[in-house]
Amino acid sequence: MKALFIAYSQAYNQEIVELLEGLGQRGYTVWNEIGGRGSVNGEPHLGTHAWPAQNHALLTVVEDSLAPSLMKALRETDAANPDLGLRAYVLPVEDAL
Repeated sequence: MKALFIAYSQAYNQEIVELLEGLGQRGYTVWNEIGGRGSVNGEPHLGTHAWPAQNHALLTVVEDSLAPSLMKALRETDAANPDLGLRAYVLPVEDAL
């Protein structure tokens, strides 16, 4: 199994959930209203007066075979709106309950 950690602009909130559901992935955990700044470019998303945008983060655990399809869809979403901010990481799941 693989864990996907996805950090994204709040503007993507519904789109990311719909992307998961469209690929048959039901379960996930969301963290709302988190701050951050991209490592390459883009403006900070800190939820402050100066930088009012915010990020959300999502963690989902998927079967190994689903991870590449999900990453492909996330790359396509990011390419369509590169200024919004979207990062995703695939991590191995050693054990789960």
